[in-house]
Amino acid sequence: MKNSIFIPTLLFSLLIVLSCQADPEKQQAAADFEVVTIADGLDNPWGMTWLPDGRMLVTELSGEILVIENDQYAGKKLNGVPKVYANNQGGLLDIQLHPDYENNGWIYFSFSKPGDGGGSTAIMRAKLEGDNLVNKELIFESFPKTRSGVHFGSRIDFKDGYIFFTIGERGEMDNAQSVGNPFGKVHRLHENGDVPNDNPFVQIPDAQHSIWSYGHRNPQGMQFHPQTGELWAHEHGPKGGDELNIVQKAKNYGWPEISYGIDYDGSIITDETQKEGMMQPVHYWDPSIAPCGMTFVTSDRYPEWKNNILMGSLKFQYLNRVVLDGEGNYVKEEKLLEGIGRVRHVAESPDGYIYVAVEGPGKIVKLMPKN
Repeated sequence: MKNSIFIPTLLFSLLIVLSCQADPEKQQAAADFEVVTIADGLDNPWGMTWLPDGRMLVTELSGEILVIENDQYAGKKLNGVPKVYANNQGGLLDIQLHPDYENNGWIYFSFSKPGDGGGSTAIMRAKLEGDNLVNKELIFESFPKTRSGVHFGSRIDFKDGYIFFTIGERGEMDNAQSVGNPFGKVHRLHENGDVPNDNPFVQIPDAQHSIWSYGHRNPQGMQFHPQTGELWAHEHGPKGGDELNIVQKAKNYGWPEISYGIDYDGSIITDETQKEGMMQPVHYWDPSIAPCGMTFVTSDRYPEWKNNILMGSLKFQYLNRVVLDGEGNYVKEEKLLEGIGRVRHVAESPDGYIYVAVEGPGKIVKLMPKN
């Protein structure tokens, strides 16, 4: 009788061991860091960046820039932040330092700017004097304004003297296919807001000359690949069809002519997932995960994650790790921090640590390697 109990128990234990060995990377990833909360009681933290002195700047959607020092938030905020169009998804969005910040002092941020007719995405740069934003320059403002509270974008990145930024189609699907408006596009400008003369649509009089690519729905994550230099972005699909794309000059990414999703009420937006002249995603999600924020891991502090993409899932409330192969193809993904809340952004600090911004509840956490 003893043997009949012992044998199944032993087999069960062996199955547990084998199941752990079957995916050692997942087990190791779960054990290799701890989650440390550095700021809580926040509302909707949206963007993150770091000053050379180590202070961290965090945008709140409501229109505030928080200052976190030594991984502690004591309530300090910057003064001089412009008024935002605080409507649903609109507010103060991304924030990034100029790559040569130590010499020129420029801080860039995107926000929904109020005006006649509502609000739309704008890009401003400013300098920091104490805790005050000064020398503010509006380098881009999208028109027309609309009272829609959805699909503002907007992420920012820099390369070779240019600023790239995203704008959603503002809830009007047809905007994305017209180069005559700024919505549903990735844009490229000189760092002072001037239009580069080699942008793809500058020779078309009625086009929006800042456009770099079009046919996007609502891109809320974008970054250049640290090795290949390619511009990667993800965007919200409707119900299904979130996409991960490599963004290229003048290319059409299809929305709403092609999509792997359907409308929220179950109706068909399009029955086509491919069309000549329109780009296919590197990967798509169905059901939608509602991706937001994005960073490539370059730090040696997380060796198993090197060159992986980290992005948030608003819908399912986890941090998503996407593994690519050497050719830029999707391999697999892993869910981290499941149940933490709606992950709005993830960023790597200059000293190589991963920080995650969460809403509901609003907080910033740091992933601390155990070794």
